[in-house]
Amino acid sequence: MTETLRTPLPDAAPEAPRAPQGSSPQKLKRSIGVVGGTLLTLSCVTPASTLFVVVPDLFSSLGTATALTIAIGSLLCIAVAFCYSELGTLIPSAGGEYAMVSTLAGRLAGWLVFVLSLLVVMIVPPVIAMGTADYLAPIVHLDASYAGAGVMLLATLAGLLDLRANAWITGVFLVLEVIAAAVVAILGFAHSERGAGSLVDMSVAGSHGNTDPVTAMLIVSGLAIALFVTQGFSTAVYLSEELEHPRRNVARTVLTTLAISAVIILVPVIAITMGAPDLAALTNGDISGMVTAWSNSAVGTFVSLCVALAIINAGIVMVIQNSRVLFASARDKAWPQPMNNALAKLGRFDSPWVATLVVGVPGALLCFVNLDTLYGVTGVSVTGMYLLVAVAALLARRGSHAHQPAWRMPLWPAMPILLIAVLAYILSQQEVIYLLWTGGITAVATLYWVAYLRPRRATRWLVSIPEDAQA
Repeated sequence: MTETLRTPLPDAAPEAPRAPQGSSPQKLKRSIGVVGGTLLTLSCVTPASTLFVVVPDLFSSLGTATALTIAIGSLLCIAVAFCYSELGTLIPSAGGEYAMVSTLAGRLAGWLVFVLSLLVVMIVPPVIAMGTADYLAPIVHLDASYAGAGVMLLATLAGLLDLRANAWITGVFLVLEVIAAAVVAILGFAHSERGAGSLVDMSVAGSHGNTDPVTAMLIVSGLAIALFVTQGFSTAVYLSEELEHPRRNVARTVLTTLAISAVIILVPVIAITMGAPDLAALTNGDISGMVTAWSNSAVGTFVSLCVALAIINAGIVMVIQNSRVLFASARDKAWPQPMNNALAKLGRFDSPWVATLVVGVPGALLCFVNLDTLYGVTGVSVTGMYLLVAVAALLARRGSHAHQPAWRMPLWPAMPILLIAVLAYILSQQEVIYLLWTGGITAVATLYWVAYLRPRRATRWLVSIPEDAQA
């Protein structure tokens, strides 16, 4: 059990270190309810931009097995969402995964989760943002990297505003992207070329015009990206410090968001699989081209512009989420003091403005990194992060935590045990190069822990939970 400020520990645990007098951790303002939290969280899942930017890559490798893979990933995410819901209501902190894991599984485990989550939150926004150029093509032709960098900078400026204002901005954009996804689904079903049996046909167009089978191992490997498709539901945990009544609203927001996002993504994927003119067109993944072929150029342009707005929307929410992670890490003294002081500053609109800039500007630079590398590292990081969260969920009902008020998942402990086994297997099937990249970064982070954080354990990495959340 780790030392956590203002969190009761089991009898056998050492006394928790206290924050220095007069240095009470800064708290974010509780300003949103379930509706606002769901809008922000759905916008981070960004179903339409995920459908149009990430899913085409799955089509290229999995063909007709894409819908099945996403469906399996969504089922796994139910178990993940149960873990997040229980831990997020037990430990409602802007630190998200790292606060939960640090409190329940130890400070080193929490630090490694923080590093993995930081990889995810830094990489995912540029990955999505670079898709903007493709969907602005009906109006203007832009280089993907420069367009993505522009979206990241715009999202950074929006992230400096008040959270309630951003909830309504992203809500309007979210309506547009849901409309785009609905149009694709209607057109795909209306122009069906094959029956529902094609969803389990498991074939993909080969490089020489032939048809190749999709193996079970390919599906297992693709599950890392499929988990990433609906990954944004965890945003509700990052926003738990700003949600009213977090003990109740965190779980509602997590589970509602997962259900809605799974439907918004999976139904159009099924429609595209059934409506694609041939297997080659499906494997090519040109969804805008298929929409235009099913209707006309005006509808294709409308859908493309809605997707472009959805990507900007996703960028705004992801920058908001990610800045909260850095803010919380500084408040919990993860860095040398000058960095902690800077990252924990709140601006005019009660947003962590320095942390927002630190997230947004490097995100713009990452738009110039190879996209396949970004996808691979993200898939490994998400899977590893979920694995450690599931381990923490196994420990959530021991000691004093067993008696704290929180939403409790059904089928515990079977649910987290099964999840740990499945995620460990998925992780073992990822490409070695991406495992090495992620493992190397994690090794450097462990050295930082050993050399800097652990020797200063009385004054560094003191995971705090807002006092009002303990009531």
